Amino acid sequence: MSYIVAIDQGTTSTRSILFDRNMKAVSVSQREFKQYFPKSGWVEHDPNDLWNTTVLTFKEVLEKSGLSAGKVAGIGITNQRETTLVWDRKTGHCLSNAIVWQDRRTSEFCKELKEQSNEDMITRKTGLLLDPYFSSTKLNWLLNNIPDGMVRAKNRELIFGTVDTYLIWKLTGGRSHVTDATNAARTMLFNIQDNNWDEEICELMDVPLSMLPKVLDCSDNFGEVDESIFGARIPILGVAGDQQAATLGQACFNPGMIKSTYGTGCFSLINTGAQMIKSTNKMLTTIAYRLDGKTTYALEGSIFVAGAVVQWLRDEMKFLRAAEESDDFATAADQDQRIYFVPAFTGLGAPYWNPDVRGAIFGLNRNTGPKELVKSALESVAYQSLDLIRAMKSDFRSSKEDIVLRVDGGMAASDWTMQYLANIIQAPVDRPKFLETTALGVAWLAGMKTGIYPDKLGFSKQLETDKRFTPNLPSKDAEFLYKGWQRAVSSIL
Repeated sequence: MSYIVAIDQGTTSTRSILFDRNMKAVSVSQREFKQYFPKSGWVEHDPNDLWNTTVLTFKEVLEKSGLSAGKVAGIGITNQRETTLVWDRKTGHCLSNAIVWQDRRTSEFCKELKEQSNEDMITRKTGLLLDPYFSSTKLNWLLNNIPDGMVRAKNRELIFGTVDTYLIWKLTGGRSHVTDATNAARTMLFNIQDNNWDEEICELMDVPLSMLPKVLDCSDNFGEVDESIFGARIPILGVAGDQQAATLGQACFNPGMIKSTYGTGCFSLINTGAQMIKSTNKMLTTIAYRLDGKTTYALEGSIFVAGAVVQWLRDEMKFLRAAEESDDFATAADQDQRIYFVPAFTGLGAPYWNPDVRGAIFGLNRNTGPKELVKSALESVAYQSLDLIRAMKSDFRSSKEDIVLRVDGGMAASDWTMQYLANIIQAPVDRPKFLETTALGVAWLAGMKTGIYPDKLGFSKQLETDKRFTPNLPSKDAEFLYKGWQRAVSSIL
């Protein structure tokens, strides 16, 4: 029993990765699933897709490795955060599609709550801004739109969970209704100072406390998988929301360390240690991780659209056959055209937090073609990253002026994008040898709990860097380009 399986349940696909006792990936299985867009600004998932792809990929990594489930010492789960599900406590049946973190249907409700002067109280307790991004208003919407939803919830018939909670419930045969501190912190129902569900906010959102899962540390006993699913009772020992899992997987254990994950969106976190810092730049205060009952905090900036803009260029505009072609397009583009692509498909995240603006492209001319648009899309990721880094450094004043940005996620594989990122932020960008740091983070949590994997210090020493990108653009030129981005964004706000 010297193997760990990490389940990485993301926004567009589910992945399972089998790690050996040296934390090396042995086999990987990934399955994409359908996205549903029933109305403008609405994004949903079929819960059955989340579950079925989890079971399928888990079985596939075992088959590829020729291993039985009995060889797996533990499971780690990382997940798309904020995505909201409600299901029947007895049957486990979900009463609607999951409302995805990108969904903006509760914008009006958020405005009403702001007008009633609730945001300061919510931010003080949860570290979050009053925005449709988070789970609480999505849960309120579900309870008010599921037939008899509110009545059934108050009668203890219905329960709530983010994706981690739902998968644990299903894996354990309904025996464990639990989450971890990082996922709880993203619901906008959890008091991150007291580490408890907040009664005042739950009452404001009309959410019964009986619906909510028990909150555990990130490395903890979350329950055992029912033997009927994989053929063995495997303990679930590590859980963290995807961005916090990547923070762990990048070994950002010291205050001031910054990581950025480039997936569907982009999420940057700076470790602030035991300090719960209130942002003056609309950054989020959140829990980075909780181990042995001790909470470590972070400031986080969220970009809603990063890799998703490449998907859009591929799937909707048909400019690309595969996302991997984007580097070649950017290299072959007319380098003299200065085009700014603001990919606000579902509003703008940090530090703007405007759910109502929509995307725009500036600087088009007669010679602009697919290559120039792809290049500008990749550039937008760097500009948005600098938005976040400047805001975080301003808030966390004890952070060193000289930073090294640790990156991961699918877009981090793009050399062109990472070099442009280093140029714009005017700092080194370190890419690890193993890019799937979200999975590595929860694999480490589970393996550490079993005693197979080392502690934080030992884990930090084992990390390997694939490549460091250093700026090759003068700072004055980088600042000139960034000012153009700022003008473009201000034009749509």
